[in-house]
Amino acid sequence: MPFSSDIVQSRIATPLGEVRLAASPRGLAGLWFDGQRHQPVQALDGPAAWPQAPADHPLLREAAGQLAGYLRGERTGFDLPLDLDSGTPFQQAVWRALLGIRHGATVSYGALSRQLGRPLAVRAVGAAVGRNPVSVVVPCHRVLGSGGALTGYAGGLERKAALLRLEGALASLRTAHAQDGGGASDDDDALPLFAQAAGMQA
Repeated sequence: MPFSSDIVQSRIATPLGEVRLAASPRGLAGLWFDGQRHQPVQALDGPAAWPQAPADHPLLREAAGQLAGYLRGERTGFDLPLDLDSGTPFQQAVWRALLGIRHGATVSYGALSRQLGRPLAVRAVGAAVGRNPVSVVVPCHRVLGSGGALTGYAGGLERKAALLRLEGALASLRTAHAQDGGGASDDDDALPLFAQAAGMQA
């Protein structure tokens, strides 16, 4: 399903790179990091791109403020109206399920599929997670591969690791893995800390 025609957009700077925000009269319709896969490139930058919102746009200003507070560790959630109508009914069901994953927690793609009553649709669920149009606010970064693998984040694995560290979830995963006898892998050690990711180029 296409985005509605009455969307406006803005661009903000964050510690994890520049972000595009998009809003319709019904709610926040998009939050994408620069370079993120599956973002609507033509709608953001094409000849018929969504118009730039005024600086005092109430929803986009509130969304920017809440995102900044979250990235400073001052918020654990968001209180924003959402417009997820750009997705198919199945995609919307997956995106709304993501909203139920609490701050500091993670789920696997398989567990999310079972929760949705589609245990054999792990691949389709994963594709819908990857096309979530409202990153961070709709917390697709909290979905992990089997065994806690950091896979499948359209905004980049460095950002996914940074977000999970900010929420304390990555440390919990490492502790659980170590208790199971797995220890920390070389790949885990190579992931950047949130402070390091703050200087990452988008």
